[in-house]
Amino acid sequence: MRHRKKGRKLNRTASHRRATLRNLATSLFRHGRIETTTAKAKELRPYAERLITLAKRGDLHARRLVATKIQDRNVLGSLFEDIGPRFSERPGGYTRILKLGHRKGDAAEMSLVELVD
Repeated sequence: MRHRKKGRKLNRTASHRRATLRNLATSLFRHGRIETTTAKAKELRPYAERLITLAKRGDLHARRLVATKIQDRNVLGSLFEDIGPRFSERPGGYTRILKLGHRKGDAAEMSLVELVD
């Protein structure tokens, strides 16, 4: 039984899973929308929304906390200067997951993750 076992393993080690989420979040903040598998999208949503909530705070400590997750300085800057203030009035729910169907090669269920306008 999986009682109180939060999160998906995504068939990766812990460090690989952490790196995958960091890369997905960086791509999401860089491009505004990304296409990925549904399982990864569902794991990415709370991860990215926590980072956006920290970016809304905008103080130095929040910036340093986010900088441990987002390694790209340009993306970090745009997160705090563009994305954070854009969602300043919104209490949560910054991302949207749209299901796209199945991938041709392996029939994995695909989704589009995008930042809400």
